[in-house]
Amino acid sequence: MQYEFLKQFSKRMKHVGMYALLFQNSMAKQTWKQYGFLKTDEQMNMIFAVMLYIMEQSLREERCTMDDIGAYIDNLNAGCFQKNLSYDDCKKLGDFIVNIVLSNEGKAMYFEGYDFEGRAYRSMNISYIANRVIYVDEGVKRTSYYLTEDGYNLMLSTLEIENNMKLTIHEMIFKLHLEKQSYDKAVDEIKNVFNFMRIQLQKIEDAMLRVRRNALSYSVADYEALMHENMETIGDTKEKFIGYREMVKLRASELEQQNINVRKLDAKEEENLENLHIIEGYLNRTIDEHQKILNSHFDLKLLYDKELQSLAQMSLIRRFSIRTQLYDKILERPQYLENTDLFLRPLFHRQISPIYNLNKCMELQRPVRKKAQEDTDELLDFDERQWQDELERKKKERLKKYEDSLGFLIDLALKKGSLSLNELKDFLEGDAAAKKICIPSIDVFKEIMVELIRNREISVEILRKEKSEYITEQANDFQLNDMLLRLIENGSENDGNRRKIKKIHTQRSDDGTVVEFTDVKDAFGGEKTIRCTNVIIWLEMEKEMEKKDGI
Repeated sequence: MQYEFLKQFSKRMKHVGMYALLFQNSMAKQTWKQYGFLKTDEQMNMIFAVMLYIMEQSLREERCTMDDIGAYIDNLNAGCFQKNLSYDDCKKLGDFIVNIVLSNEGKAMYFEGYDFEGRAYRSMNISYIANRVIYVDEGVKRTSYYLTEDGYNLMLSTLEIENNMKLTIHEMIFKLHLEKQSYDKAVDEIKNVFNFMRIQLQKIEDAMLRVRRNALSYSVADYEALMHENMETIGDTKEKFIGYREMVKLRASELEQQNINVRKLDAKEEENLENLHIIEGYLNRTIDEHQKILNSHFDLKLLYDKELQSLAQMSLIRRFSIRTQLYDKILERPQYLENTDLFLRPLFHRQISPIYNLNKCMELQRPVRKKAQEDTDELLDFDERQWQDELERKKKERLKKYEDSLGFLIDLALKKGSLSLNELKDFLEGDAAAKKICIPSIDVFKEIMVELIRNREISVEILRKEKSEYITEQANDFQLNDMLLRLIENGSENDGNRRKIKKIHTQRSDDGTVVEFTDVKDAFGGEKTIRCTNVIIWLEMEKEMEKKDGI
């Protein structure tokens, strides 16, 4: 295989699939709203809280019936979530989470991960929980739930081990593989060790950048945690890996000598020799990363101390108003110009930081104590309001272009029943006014079509329901659903019976036709040509009830 890092790709994708299927089973369900869990964050927290309870009961080998789960959710809700739920509601919520979300209504769940060695997709079964029959008091038969292997792997991956222990554990596993001469597995572990070292170095570099920008944004707790992680990483790691490197060199040398003097190596031995060379290369890189982490550790310590001392000295800095104490004084007595260097010299006394932001020195410096600056403040406030009004006007003009263009497409589709881009092109040819409304600019038309294609099917009834259930602020940018609903609700008989639209369908045409719109304005006023695949828009209308005899 050309890319060695893709060998275990399907195994990685199974871990991804465990999260993907869980989210898929939960996010599409409307049942959550019945229990007051509207946000995805709340839903995920409840699912994993229930799974954690099932795991704890499984580890203790205690029963975990639906009554137990309902009582557990009821306690959590009373103390934490504060939803308006009775005990029966909590029990029904537990049944929904266990049997619908986690068990997929009893249907088997599969996730396909690509196997780059076999050059095909592998279908991998995923199961979070299982159940067994138990007998409680007086021989009553009940169903008890427990986690499967996939369920345990999912829960343990959320909080398996502390970060400072991961390197130690992978180093121990790497050592065991070397002792057992499982060099192919040792290659994977040494790669993990190197990745952890590289991640630790990156964390130090990010911390140094944050400190340089603003030391106050980097808390002492974060600094202390990073220092402990660094000490765990650079403790005795270097000596251990130097020893591993010598061991690997010796074993590789033995195989090479055997190949030269004794006999030719078989396929397995050649693979072991290749893996030993790979391990030796990663050990060399790991030792180099160790030295970089050691140097960066002390650099961060010195930098943080220096920045905190600089911040402490800021209280001793005396600030002057350039206008009142420099400009006005010089205007009153121009002869003071020859002594200006005495006033400005302290600005250039210290070396400027390499990441000093020059834009900051041009910003208005607010005085420490409030002073009467009515004229300046009034002028600034007036300019700011005028600027905001101008921005608001431009946004409204742009939104009007979106609305006119979308309304034009909907009305034309109403007249024809369906509308393709090829038909739209023929309709707009020779009609400059209609073309200006439908395609005011490349960006506007492109964004509308992209949103329509992305949604594929838009139900007007669902849009109305969402609008009635949620309170949203008026958006200043283009929102397809909001604008569609507004166009339909405000429609009249003159608009081609927009109110009768039930669904809007959009899909790409399969005929491979390329549609070309010429002389279209771009954002800068220039004329360009749009080339795109043919797209079809058709409308599903509400059917009027026919009156029958006797009704």
